[in-house]
Amino acid sequence: MTNKNIDDYLTEGMHGTRLPKQAERDYFLGTLRERVILALKIGEVMQDRGLKELDQFMREYPEAKLIFNGHVAHRFQVEEKKLAAKHKIDYTVITNEENQTDIGAVLAFDTAVDREKIYLADFQTQEDQLPDKKEESSQTSSKFFSRIKDWLS
Repeated sequence: MTNKNIDDYLTEGMHGTRLPKQAERDYFLGTLRERVILALKIGEVMQDRGLKELDQFMREYPEAKLIFNGHVAHRFQVEEKKLAAKHKIDYTVITNEENQTDIGAVLAFDTAVDREKIYLADFQTQEDQLPDKKEESSQTSSKFFSRIKDWLS
């Protein structure tokens, strides 16, 4: 049996019983890494990146739940919430003022799945991450010339 001193009782009374891997839980919005299917950074949620992957994993794992970081404005969570409603997946918004994390949203289970790749960058190739500048510039120039042509006609 462990010997608890008065400080342990006071700390437990004020903050509750310590959970194992508390730093990991704080980082992944209250869940453990071993339960995470997909983790999106705050910037990815704000730019609506990873919607294709999120949709795919929601189809694959209909019993998963979606957890949002409450520090991300609700207007940036609209598309993710639409996907959750489409797949009938529950979502929760967690606001923890004591801990800061760069995770914006997590699709997770209540039990361990132990996926090695959980971040969006793990699922995207270099081509998906960087827009094709050559294609973008040719579209811009063709629009410009078509406008001049229309103007001269």
